[in-house]
Amino acid sequence: MSQPVSPLPDRGPTGRRTAKGALGSTPAKRVERPAPLRQVVYEALAELIINRTLEPGQHLVEADLAEYLGVSRQPVREALQRLQSEGWVDLRPAQGAFVHLPTDEEADQLLSVRSVLETHSAKLAAGRATADDVKRLRELQNTGLKALADEDTEGLVAANAALHACITELSGNAVLAELIGLVDRRVRWYYTPIARPRGQDAWHEHEELINAISAKDAGAAEQIMTKHTERTRQAYHERPDAPRS
Repeated sequence: MSQPVSPLPDRGPTGRRTAKGALGSTPAKRVERPAPLRQVVYEALAELIINRTLEPGQHLVEADLAEYLGVSRQPVREALQRLQSEGWVDLRPAQGAFVHLPTDEEADQLLSVRSVLETHSAKLAAGRATADDVKRLRELQNTGLKALADEDTEGLVAANAALHACITELSGNAVLAELIGLVDRRVRWYYTPIARPRGQDAWHEHEELINAISAKDAGAAEQIMTKHTERTRQAYHERPDAPRS
């Protein structure tokens, strides 16, 4: 029988919030076996970064992460190295690992690419969607509206990703779906701090988009998605914790 994890301090000696403290405020997430351990640990850490349990700029201590996940330090070390190679983590000589702090330029580049891909996806989806497809989109829309009413940030991010993924699927373009899949995780990372501020506006835009797809109006779907993704990009730069010049 595993021993309960001891309470974790919120602040380090300098008074700054530590990754250990951030993890201590959430239930321990023991990794599942028998999947390859390094892969499971990688996925677990990536998700903690994406949902901002581990915040940009936060120091990542191998021992703390290993304790939280219930594993040894070796798979944690391997996962951090992989996350560093993918741009999620910065490894600093003599300092250790830190969650990557994205620049405005990085956000602009990714969200601009996302806009191009998803705009084309919406246009194609409007030409192919059936009545059953539209029904599925409306169900996903209702899930998002419920999360919005519940002020559930994690639920909002998941619902937003699911609705956009469904539109991508309806496009019928496998290459487009693959390209969008490459940026999906980082889009969720950027979207998390603005999911609730975007709130009503974002889900109203989703409703307009679904109506355009239902009407098989490819031009309108394309225009609405362009507006939608651009407003998301703007909201990210205007978020309360954004750096000010």
